[in-house]
Amino acid sequence: MTPLPMTVIAGYLGAGKTTLINRLLAAPHGLKLLVMVNDFGAINIDESLLISRDEDTIALSNGCVCCTMGADLFMAIGDVLDRASRPDHLIIEASGVSDPARIANVALAEPDLRYGGIVTVVDGQSFADLHRDALIGPQVTAQIAKADLIWVSKEPDAGHAAAIATLTDAPMVRDAAPDTLLSLVTDTPPQTAPESHASHTSWACDGVFAGDLHALRQALATRPTGLFRVKGVVLDASGQRWVVQVVGQQINVTAAKDGAKPGLVGIGLAAHLDKAAVEAWWPANRHSGLR
Repeated sequence: MTPLPMTVIAGYLGAGKTTLINRLLAAPHGLKLLVMVNDFGAINIDESLLISRDEDTIALSNGCVCCTMGADLFMAIGDVLDRASRPDHLIIEASGVSDPARIANVALAEPDLRYGGIVTVVDGQSFADLHRDALIGPQVTAQIAKADLIWVSKEPDAGHAAAIATLTDAPMVRDAAPDTLLSLVTDTPPQTAPESHASHTSWACDGVFAGDLHALRQALATRPTGLFRVKGVVLDASGQRWVVQVVGQQINVTAAKDGAKPGLVGIGLAAHLDKAAVEAWWPANRHSGLR
């Protein structure tokens, strides 16, 4: 049987990986994709394509499938290879703080897989700040250096684009057709040396909030120092549900679908994030009467 090509989509927290995957799933490329993600709840699937959705899997009318990765990557890939009807291409979304080469190495160790490249998504507007950060910068640099293709999610100025180009020989694209990355197949093994990077930590809550939309935005803007990434669904005091996406100074709050389950998660650098401060910040904004 022909080995299944496997492509890893990498990029730091908030770079735009989920947006790219959504575009891939909806693109008219004629391929049956299987996308493995940590949490596909954030992927805004075109409802006209949706056939079914359950706790772990969604199926689309164009033959694409999206499923959660689970704790054991090798077992998840084994399930893909054991399917009666194999996909044409396997896409794996790497965690924003992971080493994509470690995931890509699975394709080299598994005879039924073919290495299909590492695509690193870079936010052209926040790149400079991240790259200059003493703790985050080395990890962002490593993700770019290991890429076979750089996908720029937001237009950088000329200086930022030039700075990115100094870190890699990989081609850089902006607003290209999503199936550009599906044609990326290389025999060059990814680097395997472990990377030293800052330790990250996470926080989660039930997403129930005491105030209105204005108060929610204010709370997010004044979150504790070190809480770099926040995402999920928030239920406010009026019963309205909001999709929250926060990365650095960028705060995006949009209306959620009716019935969306509230829940909020945050990610930050362990050395800079005081969990006690986070716990004191969010419960102070809760409404005890809402569940």
